[in-house]
Amino acid sequence: AKRVQADAGAIVLLGDSITQGWTTVGSTMPGFKFANRGISGDTTRGVLIRLEEDVLALKPRGVVLLIGTNDLEEGAAPETIAGNLRLLLAALKQHNPQMPVILCQVFPSSETKKRPAERIKRINRLYFEAVRNEPQVTLLDTWTLFADDRGDAKLEEFPDLLHPNGRGYAKWASALRPVLE
Repeated sequence: AKRVQADAGAIVLLGDSITQGWTTVGSTMPGFKFANRGISGDTTRGVLIRLEEDVLALKPRGVVLLIGTNDLEEGAAPETIAGNLRLLLAALKQHNPQMPVILCQVFPSSETKKRPAERIKRINRLYFEAVRNEPQVTLLDTWTLFADDRGDAKLEEFPDLLHPNGRGYAKWASALRPVLE
């Protein structure tokens, strides 16, 4: 709340601890003004609750959205997660139908983190269905970017099989930069 004026007009990074942990985004991608609105443990439902105050109040230039992995850990069905995503996108569109939205696919993780590859792939298919006719939304294939041959996160980029390290964030930035430009 204290940063609303300072972050006005920024590209808002919206999500959970993966987003929150990207503390180097500004130096990784100079030339863009970012407002990081990632909160550890957040879910699609949580983002819906805080959307007005944390995002729309900033009158963002654009939104980069990565959300859904914690919903899985809490036991939510992929269809519920995708339904919440549709509500989020509708609210963003109602706020500003010209504002670009980049939806990142849910990153791979691991069965050991209660985030099995098949469920994440199901969410990502549902996300694709939700945005395929939405010209305002660009879907970024972050699944293929990070998944190993079993569909899990790679230890060299996700040491805890959930959160990227510097190498993982740099790879995400390389994929995101051309879309932002």
